[in-house]
Amino acid sequence: MATDRHRTRTASGKTRFDDIYDQPDPRAYFRTLAPYAYEIPHHAQTVFRRTRELRARVPGDEGPVTVLDVCCSYGINAALLNHDLTLDDLYAHYTSAEAAALTPAELVERDKEFYASRRRADATPVIGLDMAENATRYALDAGLLDEAYAENLERVPPSPQLCGAVARTGLITVTGGIGYISHRTFDALLGCARRPVWVSAFVLRTVPYERIAATLAAHGLGTVTDSSRTYPQRLFTSPEERRDAVRQVILAGQDPTGLESAGRYHTRLHESRPRTG
Repeated sequence: MATDRHRTRTASGKTRFDDIYDQPDPRAYFRTLAPYAYEIPHHAQTVFRRTRELRARVPGDEGPVTVLDVCCSYGINAALLNHDLTLDDLYAHYTSAEAAALTPAELVERDKEFYASRRRADATPVIGLDMAENATRYALDAGLLDEAYAENLERVPPSPQLCGAVARTGLITVTGGIGYISHRTFDALLGCARRPVWVSAFVLRTVPYERIAATLAAHGLGTVTDSSRTYPQRLFTSPEERRDAVRQVILAGQDPTGLESAGRYHTRLHESRPRTG
């Protein structure tokens, strides 16, 4: 497995991959994460499609659901939600020798055709939110996102344009952002909501979610956590990262046996919907 002694770590001990999140295209992202078997978008694909279908049946607000993907990066969740592709397909696509030989501009042109030819009949609009301006621009140019906003809601209020986009949103998704974003981002987003909004979030077991759930509750959403299973995220980059993750899980009152102790980060799925009654 690849290692990188030069990478820094967060306060919780998690390895930072900041250098791959805001490139002109996703090639470095997939090359870097492949050795660590980063897989959470694969698990989210089925969940988000199912949740989107259920949200489309809400009485009085039926029909195509606009999805807001928070911490969208290069539009990977949008690619898997709206196209006949797997995460393995994306790894192969972006780590191939053919991809390596292209300029960023040539890759975008190739990707426009790549995704257009695999677009699903049930595809719906996806709005992307991420601080990484290069990444969101790529996803927009490649046709993965219908709108993209490079804004940091932890520090500043949403722009009028983003607020207007949230007003059309029926489902908010997130796979890798909790811990980088907090309840402040969700409070800002839901303050712009004008339709019934559902939230589907995969969260590392090392990261607390209670404050976000409380914020969602203040906006009328009840949160249910899937306690029946966990969803693996990726392999640890080092024994130190594994040790720190095990410690965080134990401090959170959970058991790392066979999960983090076996060498991978694991997530829980939290689903939030408007409370009835």
